[in-house]
Parts: sequence; C-alpha cells; structure tokens
Amino acid sequence: MSPARPHVLVVTMGGTIASVPDAGGHDAVPRLGPDELLASVPGADRIATVSTESFRQYPSGDLTVRDVVELAQLVVEHTGKVDGVVVTQGTDTLEETSYLLDLLLDDDAPPVVLTGAMRNSGLAGADGPANLLTALKVAADEQARRLGPLVVFADEIHLPRFVRKLHSSSIHAFGSPNAGPVGWVTEDRVRIWLAPRRRDPVCTPGDLPDDMPSIGIVRVGLGSDPIRPEHVTGFDGVVVEAFGGGHVPGRVVESLSGIVARMPVVMTTRTGAGELYESTYAFPGSERDLLGRGVISGGALDGAKARLLLTLLIASGADRAALRRRFAAV
Repeated sequence: MSPARPHVLVVTMGGTIASVPDAGGHDAVPRLGPDELLASVPGADRIATVSTESFRQYPSGDLTVRDVVELAQLVVEHTGKVDGVVVTQGTDTLEETSYLLDLLLDDDAPPVVLTGAMRNSGLAGADGPANLLTALKVAADEQARRLGPLVVFADEIHLPRFVRKLHSSSIHAFGSPNAGPVGWVTEDRVRIWLAPRRRDPVCTPGDLPDDMPSIGIVRVGLGSDPIRPEHVTGFDGVVVEAFGGGHVPGRVVESLSGIVARMPVVMTTRTGAGELYESTYAFPGSERDLLGRGVISGGALDGAKARLLLTLLIASGADRAALRRRFAAV
C-alpha cells in the first residue's frame, strides 16, 4: 500500500510506556490504551494514518512465547492492509519479542518497529511519547521495508539479532554490543545505513503447536557445582551461559554430558558480547571439550536469544543435526 500518508497500525502490549502511577507518584501499572498513548504524541497524524489495537496489557515479564506468536500472526493478517506496524511493550523483554518476531516473519510482512519507555508517564522527562513518535516515522518510511523487525529507542534504530537492554533505568538503555545501531532519526529524517545481510525465518506462526517447548537457562559462575538432574527436569532443552569464549568449571563437565544425552544443550557466552571460541583451548570444560561432547555452539547469540531460537527449532521438529546447522548459520 502507498497512500498519500502511509497507514501504520499501532499495537500496544502494556509495559512502562502504558503505565500510570498512583496519586503519590509511585506504584505504576500498565493502564493506558493505544488511543491514550497516541494523544501524548504531537504530530503523529502528520506522519501517518494511524489505526490501533490493544493486544495485551501486561508488564513485559508476563508476556509469553505464545503471546508473541499470536502477535506475529496479527502482523501476517495485516500484510497488504497497512504500510507498517508499531508495537509498544515493556522494555524488560522487548529484545526477545523483537528477535522472536524476526524468526517468524518473512520479508512480505509489513515493517514492524518495536519501542517502549524507561520512564512512565508520571515521571519528569517521560520518554514514551518521543520513542513512539520516532517509531512511527521509521514504520512509515520506505527504507524500513524488507528489513524485518526493528527496535527504535532514543532515536536509534537497532536489529533484533544484536539489540540488548544494557541498563536498568537509563533512557539510553538499549544498544547493540556486537554491531551498533543500523540507523537513526533526526528531525523527520530516517537514516538506515546498514541492512541485514540475510534473513532466514525459522517458520511461520501458523506452523507452531499450541504447547511450546520449555527451554531452561543455566549460568555458570565461580565454583559452580555440577548440574543436578532436578535442575533441568521438565525442560526440552537447555542453554548454558558459559564463561568467556565457552568454558565451564571442570567439575561441571560430566553432569553437562549427562544432560546432552537427554536433550539439546546450546552454549553461549555470559559476557554479553563477542563470539564463542571453537578451537583455542582444550582443557576439561573448554570450548573444544564441550563441543566434542555434543554441546551446540550458540556463536555470538546471547543466552536469551539462543533460548528463543532453540524453542522454535524444537517446536518445528528439528533434530540435533538440524539444530547444529541452524545455530552455525546464525
């Protein structure tokens, strides 16, 4: 669609951007609907013809993989009907929602731009209106087409594959440690200078079962004990956040091998940036040792995103060989 003004759908899912504090300025909870959010955004009607949908009204920690799968289906249903989609939600899981959408939506889907806020509407300098305005500009811009979902925060544009929430409270909380932003917005000018080399969605939202696999995350630390069977009971797979380039304490190795025999285990670095080694060290618990025992390398993915990729792959019926191939291609 290419009307005089682009048509953008704003989908709200709660979070700080929709939260209102009590009379004393505390105890904020998500209450604002999409029309109330848009009322706080000056000039939104000059950017696009906006329609709205209140999809969820949750703190983002309460969102589930199934919620995001249904959100992806909503986007698919609007293909050809809107020029772009803006999704607002809480920041705690925004990076995960964006990456899951990236794994579920193909290039025919309209641009999807996710944003939120670090300061609720009752605080001085609330950033929600500015972030929503910038997200509308990006979603309405032709440059955003066929790039997959994007995250817009504090005038920067990020790819889901790399973006992370890096600070608990700063309005500049989001960054992309391994890549940096791919663009920015100044005044009404959208600049997207970098684009993903390729996109390869795992599946479509309609292909997934109602009951999604359960994937756990285990982080190792100084002196970590062996992983007990009860620690992974009920999981269909595990992500291990390892030291540095892919190492665990030697005392953990045999227990980890036992888990590999039962379910897929993906290893990521707990550092938050960089890529796992493959052939630098060979001591017990090193990356060569663990890879030789059947642990799957998560490459440069962080633990949260590796968990989502593993969830979709298992839900799609991938065997161990297919899991290894897909993670190697990330």
